[in-house]
Amino acid sequence: MVEAVQGAGVVVTGAGGGIGAALARRFAAEGARVVVNDLDADRAKSVADEIGGVALPGDASGIVADARDALGGTVDVYCANAGVGSGGTEAAGEAVWELAWDVNVMAHVRAAHTLLPDWLERGRGRFVSTVSAAGLLTMIGAAPYSVTKHGAYAFAEWLSLTYRHRGIKVHAICPQGVRTDMLTASGTAGDLVLRPTAIEPKDVADALFEGIEEDRFLILPHPEVAGYYQARAADPDRWLTNMNHLQQKWEAAE
Repeated sequence: MVEAVQGAGVVVTGAGGGIGAALARRFAAEGARVVVNDLDADRAKSVADEIGGVALPGDASGIVADARDALGGTVDVYCANAGVGSGGTEAAGEAVWELAWDVNVMAHVRAAHTLLPDWLERGRGRFVSTVSAAGLLTMIGAAPYSVTKHGAYAFAEWLSLTYRHRGIKVHAICPQGVRTDMLTASGTAGDLVLRPTAIEPKDVADALFEGIEEDRFLILPHPEVAGYYQARAADPDRWLTNMNHLQQKWEAAE
């Protein structure tokens, strides 16, 4: 059992399935009290009933106050997991870009804005951001997703460097392919890049808890991503050339 989460009040957004459900199950198994949020009320209730949690359906952007009430007044851990896997190029419609920005970035900002006053007063709190390896690297065929996941990572990084000396813990989870509905929806690009090394949602939850125990900011369920990230930083042009070769391979197969 991880002592840091035993008895903690935990909120997991987008927890009706996939990574969010796996996180909710693991927190509950570790002795936390869990609020399960999802746009789909039936899915939220199903997971909450399974783990003995509380279902709180609705838009993740505005649930902190209700979640706090459901947990008896205090949110100790907030998992900003809800996300949208918007594909497309720069030509994707304004609505696609706006939704990706709102869900993948601004929902995190709004939650932190609401949570931080209480956390800073108490001198503790834990913010878990489900980002993606795309937030460290990129993803072919998915400009809105890649760009906004970079934003989600940047915000998590900023939170950590700004508040870590005041007791705020931040974790950024950056997996590659995970066997979820989002992977299925990623189409042929996902089949080429993500599916060959895809892992189960439970593996992501396991990686997070290892990171919590080791007090690590960056959580890499696919350890090889660290090497890709280093290569990108060390020689950006070489990395971009290699990614362009992957883009061309995908275009040739379409």
